[in-house]
Amino acid sequence: MANTKKSKTPPIRKVDAEKMTPQGLEDTIPDSIHPPEQNASDSTTKTHAKGDGEESILPKKVQEKVPESIERAVPNAIHDTGDK
Repeated sequence: MANTKKSKTPPIRKVDAEKMTPQGLEDTIPDSIHPPEQNASDSTTKTHAKGDGEESILPKKVQEKVPESIERAVPNAIHDTGDK
């Protein structure tokens, strides 16, 4: 039978979880899953498509949220970053 009681523990936000994670543990997580903050080239706050995102069929918000490595892996016919 499933537990139907609501938890009294507040949900943990991503920012809180990152602050609470020991540095040693964080260092063992592969960069492909959790890139280090100093890896600014894998930005998730801007698009890397040509024309400030106009050369993409993906919504602008999606372009801004996915890591650059994913953007560059998508075929240029869908999301043109200019990569060959």
